[in-house]
Amino acid sequence: MDPEDVAALIEDGVPEATATVSRPRGVEDDDHLAAEVVSPAFEGESVLDRHELVYDALGDHMTTDIHAVELTTKTPEEAER
Repeated sequence: MDPEDVAALIEDGVPEATATVSRPRGVEDDDHLAAEVVSPAFEGESVLDRHELVYDALGDHMTTDIHAVELTTKTPEEAER
């Protein structure tokens, strides 16, 4: 899947999210991605809950188009640091 399309899915599915999606360094296949997602929806959430929000936004694409996503999730305050 195209990184821009994945970013759009995340931004549409996670409230007030900004997503930057790329291919991890050294990975050449199309189904492994890395994403940094910043959203106020992550405030007070555990890492697991943050990742679940992103996976929910990606929906069925996680089983059909994407094999793995390396996630970094931050609140806006965490991103400013």
